[in-house]
Parts: sequence; structure tokens; C-alpha cells
Amino acid sequence: MKASLPVALAMSLFVFAAPAYGAAKKATPSPPLPEPAPNAAPADPGDLAFAQFQRGYYLSAMAEARKRVDANGDPKAMTLIGVLYGGGLGVGQDDAKAVEWYGKAAERGDREAMFSLAMMRLVGRGGPRDRDAAAKLFASAAKLGQANAAYNLGLFYLEGMQFPRDFARAAELFRQAAQGGNREAQYALATMHKEGRGVPQDDKEATRLLALAALADHLDAQVEYAIALHNGTGIAKDEAVAAQLLRKAARRGAPVAQNRLARILATGRGLPEDPKEAVKWHIVSKAAGASDPWLDEYMAKQSEEVRKAAQKEADPWLFIIANSRT
Repeated sequence: MKASLPVALAMSLFVFAAPAYGAAKKATPSPPLPEPAPNAAPADPGDLAFAQFQRGYYLSAMAEARKRVDANGDPKAMTLIGVLYGGGLGVGQDDAKAVEWYGKAAERGDREAMFSLAMMRLVGRGGPRDRDAAAKLFASAAKLGQANAAYNLGLFYLEGMQFPRDFARAAELFRQAAQGGNREAQYALATMHKEGRGVPQDDKEATRLLALAALADHLDAQVEYAIALHNGTGIAKDEAVAAQLLRKAARRGAPVAQNRLARILATGRGLPEDPKEAVKWHIVSKAAGASDPWLDEYMAKQSEEVRKAAQKEADPWLFIIANSRT
């Protein structure tokens, strides 16, 4: 990700995560958005409504949450009700009711409700799209320490949406979110440190942040961290570990990792030289858009037997790539 993202791409990176009640057993219907970043601190495990929710007993969770709302106007219980309506968990899916309950909880200061309501406003669920309202809610939730809200607010400043473009402010918010465990923010801030945009150029800090995001299973961060390790950029050079990381990312379908792995296998740097595997990964990465004239020449020099064997092993990958485009 570059520090200055096209608006369409930046919008695709907004984090849509479930509130503090954790992951439900049934996926919440929502627009296509990226993998959610880690949620904020979970609700009190001793909370009966939360416990019922975690076990998938959604009707019981709703009943317990409503008891708490009736008893003392508990905003966390209101947020849980919003989650249940938003996901259609134990009740009919109803975005309007989810917005209503998130709104009640947000008015009472619940940061998870503020974040969830902001996302609903941002994508137009339960009402018209309203970026101004979303930005205000992200700002309120971020002030209360909601990491995903801080990351999304940072994207507004990065792209100059609702606020004047301000790379320094975006970096500040990404840092807050990164410290809260948001892997997208860790990756975004690493990119800004690599480019020196909004923060001092610092390869060591960039690589440290890439490592954190990679540990959190961020695929692009895994690839870039492996490349940094291979080149010794901001960290001690380690071609063997870099090769293992690239192999892992290649198997997850990252074209850049597939291309770099092909070169490693062709040259024997970090892994034993293996022409068949090198050609296989070159065929796969090239089909995914990662062209490489040097590897084209390398492939042409291999025997027909090697090329045929590599093609056979590449074919299942090519089938997946072809079907992903239909």
C-alpha cells in the first residue's frame, strides 16, 4: 500500500469489525470489505449476555441484554442488541434496528457502538451513506481508544476525505491503532516510514512494523517483511528465513511472493536450487500478473522435461487464478 492511496482503494481498506462481543458463529452480512483487524478488548467474560453470545445462544443473549437495558440502561447491552440485529443472529436481520441500538449505546459513550455505527453510516446500511457522520463517530471512538476507529479516521486524513489531507495526522492515528493491535494500521504506518511521508523515513521502524503486521497474518506485510529480510533492509539479512516466509505467502496466493520465490529457487539463495519449482512458481506468478523477463529466459533454458513437470504442477494454480477472474 502506498501512503497516498487512490480514494477507491482507500475506501476498500476501511476496517469493518464486530464490536467487543467477539466473533459470532454466524457471519454478519455486510458489504465486501477486507478481513477485520483485531477487535478492541472483549467484554467482561463474566457477563452472562456475552457468554451466551459466544456460545451461539443468541436468543438467550438477546433476553439477557434486554434485561440489563431495562434495569439500568446498560450501553454495552445496547451494543450487543445492535450486533444481533445487524447480523440476524437469533432475530430477523434488521439494519435499521441495529442502527437504532448502536445509536442509543453511542449516545451513552460506548466506543464499540460508535465504531459500528460509523461503519454503518460509511457504507449506507440502515440508512443513507453519511461520511460526515461516520468521520465524527470515528473521531469520538478513537478518542476513547478504539483502535479500528483510529485506523479508519487515519484513512480520512490520508485521502483528504471530510478533512484536509494531513499525512502527519494520518500517521499519528495509524500509530494509535497500530499500538492497539490493528494490523492494517501497522502495515500503513510501515509504508509511511518507508517513504518518509508524514513521519521521518526510517527503514528500521518500517521493518519492525511490518514484522508486527506479518505476525498478525497480514499477507502483504509478510511479503514485504520477507523481502526486507532477504535484502537486509532495516534488519539483519537472513535469506533462509526470508525464503520460508515467501514460500508461505506464495502458497497463500501472493503473486509477488510467488515471483520472489521463483527467483530464490532459480538461484539457490535461501533455499536449495530447484529448477522445476522455480519454473512452476514463475508460471503461476506470471499468470497472476507478475511478469519477469529474467525468469522467462531462465525458463527457456530448462529442459523440456523440467518445463512439462513444472507446467503440470502449476495447472491447479492456473485454474484457481482463471476462476478468480470470472
